[in-house]
This record gives sequence, C-alpha cells and structure tokens, in this order.
Amino acid sequence: MVDVTEAPQQFSPAVRAFLKALASESRQQVLMAFAAGGELSVGDVAARLGIGQSTASEQLAQLRDGGLLAARREGKAVYYRADPVGISASLAELQDHLRSCCPI
Repeated sequence: MVDVTEAPQQFSPAVRAFLKALASESRQQVLMAFAAGGELSVGDVAARLGIGQSTASEQLAQLRDGGLLAARREGKAVYYRADPVGISASLAELQDHLRSCCPI
C-alpha cells in the first residue's frame, strides 16, 4: 500500500513545460513537422499544416518553452529545429520519476 502522507515528488519546471507542450494535439502535429530534421520557419510550418502564421507562431513558442524546439533568428525570420538535448533531459527526468513511483 502506498503511504499517501509522503509528499509527492514534484517535476521540475522544465518537465512541467515539456508535458504542457505535448498535451496539445495541435502542438504534437507541429512537432511532427520536424521529424525529418532540419529547420523550419513559422511560414514553413503554417504552410505545411495549413494553419495561420499567428497560430503556428504560438504553437512553436509553446514547444520552444517546453524544451522541444530550439530557435535561431536570421534577420526578421526565426528558424526552429528539434532540440534533442532538451527532449532527452525531460524524458530522462520522467523516466527517473516513473522508476521511483511506479516500479515494475
């Protein structure tokens, strides 16, 4: 039986942002646009997914804030790419939590 009087282990702010970013099906679809690698601009993402640029920008910002994407600015354009370091760090923390709370 689990002792419910113990304080629950808290996720770091980075992992909470990671989970929040992945909670949206729309953001999952945006993330999949990066599956082939490479960089995409806001306009590229909007065109590929058939969404407005402002919507694409909002979704990309949430994915960036969640550590799933990295961005670089070139003039007025911002280019996004998958962030394997950020993704790996959040996944490692989640795995550690699952090992400690939910042993097989």
